[in-house]
Amino acid sequence: MTVPETYGLGPIKVTAIADGRVDMVARLTGSGYSISGCSGGGGVSSEGGGGVGFSCGEGPAATVNDAMSLKVVDILDAAAVLRIKPTG
Repeated sequence: MTVPETYGLGPIKVTAIADGRVDMVARLTGSGYSISGCSGGGGVSSEGGGGVGFSCGEGPAATVNDAMSLKVVDILDAAAVLRIKPTG
């Protein structure tokens, strides 16, 4: 799914849904990366670029780059409902 450029990420791709978690990857478009509320990591160069992977379960929303709120609303077998919106 495509997200606004202000979030510092390129399109987010779901790579797996299993064991109550949604695994995702995204290309970085900014010069930094932070996430709280989900497990994840990755690398970024000083000019942006690179990529990150993160895994989130149902529950409270995670904050990505202090700009984006990502919440796993529901997981149904091999499908998941995600809610993405600006923080604040």
